[in-house]
Amino acid sequence: MAHNVPADSHHRPSTRYVGVSTKMYMGYAESLRWLRAVRHEVDTRPALAAGRVVPFVIPSHPVLPAAAEVIAGSPLILGAQNAGWADGPWTGEVAPSMLAELGVSLVELGHAERRRYLHEDNAMVAKKVTAAVAAGITPLLCVGELERAEPADAAAVVYGQISAATGGDWTATGSLIIAYEPVWAIGADKPAQAAYISAVVKALRALLQLQGVGELPIIYGGSAKPGLLPQLDQVSGLFLGRFAHDAANFGSVLDEALAAAERGNVH
Repeated sequence: MAHNVPADSHHRPSTRYVGVSTKMYMGYAESLRWLRAVRHEVDTRPALAAGRVVPFVIPSHPVLPAAAEVIAGSPLILGAQNAGWADGPWTGEVAPSMLAELGVSLVELGHAERRRYLHEDNAMVAKKVTAAVAAGITPLLCVGELERAEPADAAAVVYGQISAATGGDWTATGSLIIAYEPVWAIGADKPAQAAYISAVVKALRALLQLQGVGELPIIYGGSAKPGLLPQLDQVSGLFLGRFAHDAANFGSVLDEALAAAERGNVH
């Protein structure tokens, strides 16, 4: 069975998270080959066992049972790309309770593509967050501004999305990991500038601190790749995309995260 997200990691600001979603880019067999390659990258870095860097993988739904077997016994966390908001008559959805049975302990919710093209609004994302937490699964809540803005303005947008996803119950954020993904940077040739990312996250943490949750894990996604993490300040890790389809790139970012963890806290 796959590992769970460490229960105390949300309360340790020094914890880094490095993960990747395959979206729909890989077929079934290709996904398993990739997962075995990622497992090798993790196995050759025994320092990951200390838990200061938490690696995770999010393959397509049909791959999840086999993925749990591939990564069993490693520090890798298994995630899912989406979940429904309840058990019952929701054709085509997958209940969080079933994902939990399959060894999933992390679920990506509120991604910009689902918000834009599948019309998932804040209310639906909030229902999914509540259902995931009830099933014992950590929501990886995707948030981000539509267009590049002043960092303070972008942070205000993201803060509003987090508030909406928890129904304004800030104590509920203790169950979340935030994936800050500026919509304009998703699928771009390069990520947002490191200074911009750091400024937005710094401003966001200041807003969150007013609610007593300034140490919430916030990772960056949006064309993220090796070389970015060492340039970031107050960011808890990276949510990688197509650059990590080469497992060696995933390993490179793990090395960067391990080095950062050695240096000390995110803040």
